[in-house]
Amino acid sequence: MKIEIWSDVQCPFCYIGKRHLELAILQVQPIESIEIEWKSFQLDPTIPEDLESQNSYTYLAAKKGMTLEQSITMHENVTAMALAAGLNYKLENTIISNSYNAHQLIQLAKTIKKGDEMEELLFEAYFCEGKNIAHFPTLIELGQQIGLSEPEIVAAITTKQFDDVINRDIQESQQIGVKGVPFFVFDRKYALSGAQPIEQFVKCIQQVISEKI
Repeated sequence: MKIEIWSDVQCPFCYIGKRHLELAILQVQPIESIEIEWKSFQLDPTIPEDLESQNSYTYLAAKKGMTLEQSITMHENVTAMALAAGLNYKLENTIISNSYNAHQLIQLAKTIKKGDEMEELLFEAYFCEGKNIAHFPTLIELGQQIGLSEPEIVAAITTKQFDDVINRDIQESQQIGVKGVPFFVFDRKYALSGAQPIEQFVKCIQQVISEKI
């Protein structure tokens, strides 16, 4: 089975959805029997390289035209949802930045079949550790953890090596009607949008498996 996931590493529901999917797979069959491919998507491509003067609270309040108190309440709800999935979000420490460099790194990681590992490290760095996922030192550090070298990481980002792949992913998301992420496609037959409950992922995976028998 192949599962394609359109995602942005700055999307809190994408990390939660990733964990829900993983837990669902463990309930159904070994994760080794499922191919997972991460697809690039940007929630807000207009963000500068970084907005270090803002965290998620202030950024969302400004973007959505809400009060800071409303934004904090929304983030507290997301933090509770993440905690239920075993994720320790520290959204007050997030550094708002453009995710494009991170997508270059993810695409590079996919060339050595480490896309899933790269996604995990980037999610953790952004949501739990308060790291700037647009800056080279962070991307080099994370890339090296999965076996990439500093020169190839720097080259991929500075030359925009994977522009065509990223743009193709985004165009494809538009063609299949993706309105938001995470968006999961199972064997090109079924799709789930959002951080669905674990049982929904289980049902979808079981349906795909039943059709293969």
